[in-house]
Amino acid sequence: MGEIRNFRSGNDEPPPHGPMPRRLAAIIVGDIASYSRLMQADEEGTHVRVKRIERDLIQPSIVEHHGSLVKTTGDGFIAIFDSPVEAVRCSIVIQQNLIGRNASLPKHSRIEYRIGVNLGDVIVEPDDVYGDGVNIATRIEGIAEPGQVYVSGAIYEQIKHKVVCGYESLGDRKVKNITDPVRVYRVLPDADAVGRTRGRRENTLIFLLGITLSVIAAGVLWYLLAQAPGRVSEQAAVPVPTASPAASPSPQPPPREAATQTPQPSPSSASLPPSPAPAPSQSPSQSPSQSATAVREPEMVAIRGGSFAMGSNDDPTERPVHQVTIKPFSIGKYPVTVQEWNECAAAKACGFTAIGKDDAPASNVSWTDARQYAAYLAQATKKTYRLPSEAEWEYAARGGTQTKYWWGDKLQPGVAGCKDCGDLAVEQPAKVGSFRPNPFGLHDMGGGVDQWVEDCWHKTYQGAPGDGSAWSSGDCSAHVLRSGSWKNDSRYVRPSNRDGYDTNVRYPTHGFRVALSP
Repeated sequence: MGEIRNFRSGNDEPPPHGPMPRRLAAIIVGDIASYSRLMQADEEGTHVRVKRIERDLIQPSIVEHHGSLVKTTGDGFIAIFDSPVEAVRCSIVIQQNLIGRNASLPKHSRIEYRIGVNLGDVIVEPDDVYGDGVNIATRIEGIAEPGQVYVSGAIYEQIKHKVVCGYESLGDRKVKNITDPVRVYRVLPDADAVGRTRGRRENTLIFLLGITLSVIAAGVLWYLLAQAPGRVSEQAAVPVPTASPAASPSPQPPPREAATQTPQPSPSSASLPPSPAPAPSQSPSQSPSQSATAVREPEMVAIRGGSFAMGSNDDPTERPVHQVTIKPFSIGKYPVTVQEWNECAAAKACGFTAIGKDDAPASNVSWTDARQYAAYLAQATKKTYRLPSEAEWEYAARGGTQTKYWWGDKLQPGVAGCKDCGDLAVEQPAKVGSFRPNPFGLHDMGGGVDQWVEDCWHKTYQGAPGDGSAWSSGDCSAHVLRSGSWKNDSRYVRPSNRDGYDTNVRYPTHGFRVALSP
């Protein structure tokens, strides 16, 4: 993006005397890679596409993560945030959404951003921001690869235990016009990317170990030949590599390019149903019949159905309160667990391997991922597994009650897994079933992990169906989340609470549970 440019509005009057307003802020600087080439190839088309991305993706993402867009610069943008965590989350969302937008385009036509994030004390004006904190963010963005997020050490120290993703240290970098070197990290928001990077390093170590063993073996062979000259003719008949086969290095394939790239978002929802589930890979101890039938089904609870008042007046998104009739259905007693998800991943029907204990809820799941799991389960069991509708989820979460929480109108400690719900570590969600069930016998219908439902996101209930079915019309680039997570406060665990999130983007607190039609 070059040097930070100062933009003045209207006249050239000097600024007022006195100290300039300063604040500590997390600064995002984004810049389009190969912008000049794109403009030369299609000036008007590129301009229109960039403005659309700014309007539809960058600005809403910044607002959603409680930041402020300072300015756009033609080929980039600058934004500031009070929270380093929200700044990094916003950066991840922007990059993963851009991957989805670029998926169908040829590589030379893709609009890809480099993003740098830094924490610093800055001078803030109505239409610009100044200071070394901005300059460092700009320099970090300048060394970032297209489609990736690089952060400074100052940001890393603030987020390393708060944003569930991987980080690859790139060491100290000397950047232009900054006296001290800057520690830089690459953000790897998908657990799979961490594993792939680690696997690449392990392969390199194995390769080097093989070379070392080969050199040692060659030295031993030379020593034996030197000590027994009379046996040279015999030694010549022995194959040269006397080291064991395991010690000799096998040719290593080149590391996968994906290992250093920002993880891909889940596949577009248009490619989902019917989602083919390839045959599970067989271990040596399994017979074909065992591997074909060993499918772990979530424990389900039958819900009789009925009518209830959906929504509340606590938030504009939960209005208007309206009567909904629910047909009988079944819903998971718990959110889908890591073990259940990973069986789908092992069958090559789910897009990544979940991390965590087997009985923890699966997380970092996009809506599209959740649909893939339900489709896998439906095909493997020949049952009508799916995601619950938003109305079904709220009906089940209320458990026949109409109070603020299913247990009453006041928060009680130790009833749900949220940030202020009691003495609960907030580094990860508790295992499923850690809290007592609601009146319908369902666990974790509030707190734990956010839970995807089938419905497209709408800002209010105006026009929502009254028969309990999923609301699938309108703009479905975002879908509805329920429950709140272990990272949220108690406002989010209310049965009526609702939120929307990008359909194809994975996020560390997002999980789901399945439903089953009769």
